[in-house]
Amino acid sequence: MSDTRTSPTGHALQLVRGFAMGAADIVPGVSGGTVALVLGIYDRLIRNIRNGARCLKQLLTGDINGFTQTLRGIEWVWLVTLLAGILIAVAALSSVLETLLNDHPVVMAGLFFGLVVGTIWIAFNLLDRVDAVAVGIIAGVAIVLFFLLGLREDTEVAEGAAEVVTQPFWIFFLVGALAICAMILPGISGSFILVMLGMYTEVLGAVNDRDIVTLVVFVLGCVTGLALFSTLLNWLLDNYRNWVIAAMIGLMLGSMRVLWPWPKGTFTTRLEAPSDPVVLPIVLALAGAAVVIVVERVSNRVGDAGPSFPD
Repeated sequence: MSDTRTSPTGHALQLVRGFAMGAADIVPGVSGGTVALVLGIYDRLIRNIRNGARCLKQLLTGDINGFTQTLRGIEWVWLVTLLAGILIAVAALSSVLETLLNDHPVVMAGLFFGLVVGTIWIAFNLLDRVDAVAVGIIAGVAIVLFFLLGLREDTEVAEGAAEVVTQPFWIFFLVGALAICAMILPGISGSFILVMLGMYTEVLGAVNDRDIVTLVVFVLGCVTGLALFSTLLNWLLDNYRNWVIAAMIGLMLGSMRVLWPWPKGTFTTRLEAPSDPVVLPIVLALAGAAVVIVVERVSNRVGDAGPSFPD
């Protein structure tokens, strides 16, 4: 079934959603998946990505009839409009957010912290039941991610680090597959994954040197990772939704190590007691949480769960 929401208002709303997702992907410790969860379009996004993966599989296996049918079932207008919003946000906000993060790291981290707190509250309310298994998953995932993030103190590469390609192709393939998965999971950004793996400058080096072969391998890794992970995630959401939501809550809780405002905002995973400024980050955190909850309620009223897809 194709997307039937083709009104100008629907397009504008989808652009705004994409813009919000793109803005989130720029910030370390936040992902577009977090925003999709808040806006109530996460399941719909994963379903469309899963169908894209199915299309690729059918094309590669020569199932042309199945490929054509699945291709028609993808909500292309919905997806393209969302992607356009993401790209607009990246182009328009990258320098603005970078400046704000550099000039006011503690204050901005307070805002992001509140946004994620609001998202966690929303996700918690999505749980069908809060039993021992759900609590165990939340705690386990949060603790593991919290300590994994602590393995690297800085969330950005050192200034002046050489942007060169030194790793073999297969490393770029694996890193691409892993980073793209992080981008659709609430809680952590793909760019931060690259930093943690020491591959951020490698990828930038490939871009700067126009190393087409390396970039193609990286993109193939992204496509492969997205296809496999979206299929798995869609199946998990269909069969173990409560556990998946619990895991997402754990991811967001663990990622808050990056968003803790003190001492240097999102630039470090080191944790310190609150120090000046204190009041403004707390006020912005409360405001951010309130905005997320309001946006979620408005989005629910719009009712954009989207059509279901045949298996």
